[in-house]
Amino acid sequence: MALVVQKYGGTSVGDIERIKNVASRVIATKKQGHDVVVVVSAMAGETDKLIRLAQQVTPNPDERELDVLISTGEQVSIALLAIALKSMGYDAKSYLGFQIKIATDSVFGKARIMDIQKERIRNDLKENRVVVVAGFQGIDESNNITTLGRGGSDTSAVAIAAALEADVCEIYTDVDGVYTTDPNICEKARKLSKISYDEMLEMASLGAKVLQIRSVEFAKKYNVPIHVRSSFNDNPGTLVCKEDREMERVVVSGVTYNKNEAKIEIMHVPDVPGIAAKLFKPIADANIVVDMIIQTSSTEKGFADVAFTVPKSDFSKTLQIVKSSLKEIGGKEINADENIAKVSIVGVGMRSHSSVAAQMFSALAKEGINIHMISTSEIKISCIIDAKYTELAVRALHDAFGLDKPEVTEER
Repeated sequence: MALVVQKYGGTSVGDIERIKNVASRVIATKKQGHDVVVVVSAMAGETDKLIRLAQQVTPNPDERELDVLISTGEQVSIALLAIALKSMGYDAKSYLGFQIKIATDSVFGKARIMDIQKERIRNDLKENRVVVVAGFQGIDESNNITTLGRGGSDTSAVAIAAALEADVCEIYTDVDGVYTTDPNICEKARKLSKISYDEMLEMASLGAKVLQIRSVEFAKKYNVPIHVRSSFNDNPGTLVCKEDREMERVVVSGVTYNKNEAKIEIMHVPDVPGIAAKLFKPIADANIVVDMIIQTSSTEKGFADVAFTVPKSDFSKTLQIVKSSLKEIGGKEINADENIAKVSIVGVGMRSHSSVAAQMFSALAKEGINIHMISTSEIKISCIIDAKYTELAVRALHDAFGLDKPEVTEER
C-alpha cells in the first residue's frame, strides 16, 4: 500500500462529466490498495470569472478581499468531487485550506506555504476516506484567507505530499507529460520519460507551463517524486525525480519560451557602488520578481546602462517605480519594451559539455534572429529576442540540438 497525492487542474474538473471521470480515477487508485489525498483546482475559467467580477467593481480591488473572493472557486470543485465519490460508494471528505490548516505568509495573491497541519488528513486516511483538499489557498497567522498565485494548486499538492511523506505526487493536467518543447509550436516535440528536479525548475522558471515552479522547489527539497500525467488518457507520463547518470548523457533536454516578460532599460546611470541597490530595492519591496539583469558601459566614462526584465503583469507597476527613482539614481532616460520573448535551452548535461552556447547562438544567427540579452547558469542558457521570432527560434533550437531523435530517449 502506498500513499498517493493526486492533483487535478481546472480543465480536469471543468464540468460534471469530467469531475465524475476524476472520481473514477481516484477510485481506481483506491482499488489498487492505496491511500489517496486529492488536491483540486477551481473549475476551468472560474477564477478568471471571479477576478472579472471584482474588476467590474473597481479596476484595482483590495488584495485581501480579492483572495477571499477567488478562493471560493475551489470550494465548489472539492464539494462536487466529494459528492461524486460518495455517490459511487466511496467515503470522502472535502476541506478548504484553512480547515486543514495550510499556514501561509500574508502576501495576498502570492502567499507562500509555511506549514501544513496533517493530523486531520491522517485521521481520515485511517478511516479509509478519500481526502479532498482545495488547492491554491491557505490562511495566514491573522486568520486571513490567502491564495498562492497562478498554478498554486501544484504547490499545494506537492507541499501536502511532502508533509505526509507520500510515495508519489501525481499531477494530472490536460497534457500527458513534459515535452522537449511546446508541441503546439513544434510538431517534432517529444515527451520525456523522466527529467531531473533541476531541469524542471529551470524549465518552469523559463516559461514551461506544465508545473508551477514552487511545486518543483518543494519536491526537490523534500525529495517528492512527481508524476505528470493526463487526466484524459492512461498513457505513462513524465517522472520528475533526482538526477541520475543517464540524464547527464543528454546535453540539452528541452527548449522553453516565455512571452510574458517585458524589458526596462535605464540609460546613463552613474557607475558607482550603491546605485543598483537604490534601483532594485523599491522593486523588491513591491514583491516584484526581477529576472535577467544586464549592466553595460555607457558611451560616457563613469556611467553605465542597466537593463532588466520583469513579468508583463508587473510591467506598469515597475515602470512607475523606476520613474520615481530615476532622479535619485541619476539616470538619464528610460527605455521600455513589451514586445520581447525569452527562449532558453535546458539540460543537466551542459555542465560537462562545452560549445553549447556557441551552438545556440549559431542556430539563432542562421535564422537572422538578433539577441538582446543573454543569461546563463550551469544547466541553462537564455536569450531575449524580439517576440515575433519566438516560434521560429524554438523550432530552430529544437532542430539544432536534435531533440526529436529517438536515440535520445534510449540514452535517457
